[in-house]
Amino acid sequence: MEPSMIRVENLIKKFGDLTAVNDVSFDVQKGEIFAFLGPNGAGKTTTIKVLTTLLKPTSGSVELDGLNPVSHHNEARKAFGIVFQDPSLDQDLTAWENMNLHGVLYHVPSKIRRERTETLMKLFELWEKRDTVVKQFSGGMKRRLEIARGFLHTPKILFLDEPTLGLDPQSRNQLWTHVKHLNETERVTVFLTTHYMDEADRVAHRIAVIDHGRIVAMGTSQELKQQTNTESLEGAFLALTGSSIREESAGSADQLRQMARMFRR
Repeated sequence: MEPSMIRVENLIKKFGDLTAVNDVSFDVQKGEIFAFLGPNGAGKTTTIKVLTTLLKPTSGSVELDGLNPVSHHNEARKAFGIVFQDPSLDQDLTAWENMNLHGVLYHVPSKIRRERTETLMKLFELWEKRDTVVKQFSGGMKRRLEIARGFLHTPKILFLDEPTLGLDPQSRNQLWTHVKHLNETERVTVFLTTHYMDEADRVAHRIAVIDHGRIVAMGTSQELKQQTNTESLEGAFLALTGSSIREESAGSADQLRQMARMFRR
């Protein structure tokens, strides 16, 4: 068996007296699409921040492609791409310029940068708009560009945090078709969060449900339905986490600013 692309063991993250992530453990295999589901404030965002080097764990261990993101953060950052919930494109640059800037930040050689940009923009059906300023794009086009950009430096892992929030069903379906294609052809490991249960049901190989900082269930969609004696993933999710409304956690814009500062160092 190949080593895990993501390995989390007994992860704990505290903020003062608050334990945001409490003894979480899981593995994600190479080429797997792994969905991380949970109500607002359940610990999803904190876990992603630890995985993407934005936070250090209080205790426990994390590995990305065999690397400790705390002690080898620069090497670990090269192994993943990330698309946060909030937009992160430069609205005043063209689609091509946004892609090129990302490639420069990741030190992708110019020839490879040009070739891969063309390939990805054609795959995500953006090639004809390559010289268009991004502020003229629709929401779906911006999302496709962000995800294409996340694949530019050929990451082994792609983190997608609520990537289809606010998109219409057609745009959501198109986006996942492209992500699944790259997952299958390049064996990119995909770690995603979403509140659309139908997406997780349709695209994820396995699903972990986190609530109050702890993983309360993990398995395939069918296994979660059987475990909770429900007929849908949404029913299983509600059975595991309850139906009370949770408060929103802090937005992803702060995460994006942190990432930008991180790559300027």
